[in-house]
Amino acid sequence: MAERPRPAATIEDRSDEMAKGTFGERLKRERELREVPLNEIAAATRIAPRFLEALENEQWEKLPGGVFGHGFVRTIARYLGLSEEDLLSEYDMARGESGVAPQKPEQRIPPPPKWIPVAGVLLLILLLAGIFFAGRYAWHAFQKHRAANKPTANATLPIQDSSPTVTPSVSLELSVASSAATRVRVVADGTVAYDAVLPVGQSLHFSARDNFLVSAADSSAVLLELNGRAMPPLGQPGASGTMILSQKDLRP
Repeated sequence: MAERPRPAATIEDRSDEMAKGTFGERLKRERELREVPLNEIAAATRIAPRFLEALENEQWEKLPGGVFGHGFVRTIARYLGLSEEDLLSEYDMARGESGVAPQKPEQRIPPPPKWIPVAGVLLLILLLAGIFFAGRYAWHAFQKHRAANKPTANATLPIQDSSPTVTPSVSLELSVASSAATRVRVVADGTVAYDAVLPVGQSLHFSARDNFLVSAADSSAVLLELNGRAMPPLGQPGASGTMILSQKDLRP
């Protein structure tokens, strides 16, 4: 669905200022100033209307936790032409996630006993002496062995392995959540890791070495994140879809 045209002057004049009130009130006021209905944002961002209403009403229990809430706020701010970081700060303050932890009283560490530095110096001296005598003994042993076994002219050179070094790939970490109850199947490296109905608000985490095969009965209801990066929907809204996620999806 095409984006609704918005007056450029109104966005530029008000993008840096949030209306007074709580996070939900400010978000709703900014949306109404731009004359954008909820169904338009839902269609453009693929965020369920009930999640948009929960954000404006600050009904946190109806929203998925973790990175999905931040992803919703970033997408809405980008669509309305607002500052993503400012809107995220308002969101975190409203949910109480950015509060500064109270400082613990300073605990003074008692000074170490006086004999510990002396013991450390003596131990270091003994260690250096042991290394010196061991090296001296090894050198004399090497000289005797070298004198007893003179190298021959036809000495065989060691064969060096010229095979390329294989760099281990980064392990894949997949997070799966749903905006509506739907059946989800996750196959990690050819092994079925999950195949059941995923309830709303529950977030699952899987690990794999090479790839994931993810399928769902309702593509638009499934939210995927691979190694902290949000993935596109599995398919069209209301239809089933399947997607293979691998190392190439982590490339910028």
